[in-house]
Amino acid sequence: MKVAVFRREHFNAAHRLHNPKWSKEENEATFGKCNNEYYHGHNYELIIKVAGEPDPETGYVIDMKVLSDLIKEHITDRFDHKNLNLDVPEFKNLNPTAENIAIVIYNILRDKIESQYDLKVTLYETPRNFVEYPA
Repeated sequence: MKVAVFRREHFNAAHRLHNPKWSKEENEATFGKCNNEYYHGHNYELIIKVAGEPDPETGYVIDMKVLSDLIKEHITDRFDHKNLNLDVPEFKNLNPTAENIAIVIYNILRDKIESQYDLKVTLYETPRNFVEYPA
């Protein structure tokens, strides 16, 4: 029997959505305010879902303290109060859309959580706009 556990975290970060291959006009038409050359910020809400069989000895799918520490060390400490375009190496050549941020977070955590567990990242960029990966 699989059980899902969830950990919610929060980070603030700035970014700019921009495709350097496009003209200024194309970028503005596609990304609008999110293409502001001086960047803009979001208060991101992050939900990490881990699903699997509870351990028969502990009753845990995953120790929530361990999960919290993994997220803090590898995600929030790296992303919080950062400019994603400038301060986070994964976005040097990757547009930091909510979709791409969720994929990057998933890829970072996937290597840290045992493979027998399912992992899903839900990222709220605003209270009404959010993404999930994998879908």
